[in-house]
Amino acid sequence: MRVGYARVSTIEQDAERQVARLLDLGVPEDRIYSDVGFSGAKMTRTGLDNALAAVREGDTFVVPALDRLARNTEGALEVIRRLTDAGVIFQNGTTPYDPKDPMAKLFFTILAAVAEAEGGWISLRTREAMARPKVRAKLKGRRPKLTERQDENIAKHMAAGDLAVAEIAQMFNTSRTGVYRAQARHQARSAQKVGE
Repeated sequence: MRVGYARVSTIEQDAERQVARLLDLGVPEDRIYSDVGFSGAKMTRTGLDNALAAVREGDTFVVPALDRLARNTEGALEVIRRLTDAGVIFQNGTTPYDPKDPMAKLFFTILAAVAEAEGGWISLRTREAMARPKVRAKLKGRRPKLTERQDENIAKHMAAGDLAVAEIAQMFNTSRTGVYRAQARHQARSAQKVGE
């Protein structure tokens, strides 16, 4: 069995391209887990946790690119180590990881370090851009199509796992990505209420 994982950092971004890539790599649609609005630096994510819980010995855990799994070397290597210990094959795009091959281990360590550095560069460029008043003025964003109540109901269905993502999308007249965005908005609101 193949299990896929996709991630985008902000709710404005779209995971559909990554999902399409995972489908091309042979991952069944109902075995693709996503996180929307989560930084790759944070390793506690609902979608990632669910994806890791879904794999069993002999399965293959697939990501479209290593930076979708993690933006820090330590986090990426920890997940790969955990999968390897469980007898799960890790696949980055079309490349499977062989833990017995020292060159493969070196390659993935370098790749993870590059992903971490790239995350730092993106963060630096974002902070530099945000320092300009013109950029800040443009970042008002558009209002979501779904209400807070609908976001909450979608999050409940996602947590319960009683419906497929496509079914939830149809029920609320939105896209699969819209479902993930609604879930992320609800989680962000819940976290904000806890912090208050």
